[in-house]
Amino acid sequence: MLVAAALCPCPPLLVPEVASGAAAELDGLRAACADAVAELLAAGPELLVLVGGGPQAQVWTEGGIGSFHRFGVDRVVRLPVGGVEGPELSPALSVGAWLLEQSGTELPAHACAVPADTPVERLVGLGEGLAALADRVGLLVLGDGSACRTVKAPGYLDERAEEFDAGLARALGAADTEALLGLDAELCRELQVAGRAPWQVLAGAARGAGLGGRLGHQEAPYGVGYFVASWS
Repeated sequence: MLVAAALCPCPPLLVPEVASGAAAELDGLRAACADAVAELLAAGPELLVLVGGGPQAQVWTEGGIGSFHRFGVDRVVRLPVGGVEGPELSPALSVGAWLLEQSGTELPAHACAVPADTPVERLVGLGEGLAALADRVGLLVLGDGSACRTVKAPGYLDERAEEFDAGLARALGAADTEALLGLDAELCRELQVAGRAPWQVLAGAARGAGLGGRLGHQEAPYGVGYFVASWS
């Protein structure tokens, strides 16, 4: 059963070694993520599951390794913390593994990558399956909002992006599973929303769990919507 979830963005720049001289620009975001992970751990889960985007559907149950070599940084993270090396984690899950590493937790952790084009029905079923993995499951969900908030954003400026992200912030902060399940996949593709699939996995896992939500942080420093929320 799902007992709690931490929702965090997944830009590689969260890792200070990747951000290098610009690391201080995301200090507030890092602190908010650390708080959300701490709340997740305080809920007393016996199993943690990371959920994030990836090029193909894949599940890690016996260790995994993530690296930031593609960003020119010799930095490696492992899942579970202190566990064996397994297949390489997707970039989003690597950020999640780094967040767990920073927390110091020694809880067992699995990971699940979901492609951006996965139909909502499959994501809901996956979420329900993850919630049934243990009596007390905690999810760390990695995803970004629209990457079209400004002319300098990765997806350039789309006038729909700000309103979309505002609605998204309300849904994440209220643990509104129906709103998340109603996210339009085509609109999310056009607005370059990286979190649609992971959030819909969460919505499936949270059905019937009676969780409440709290939005802890939101910003768009590089024209990308970043949100941090806690469900418990």
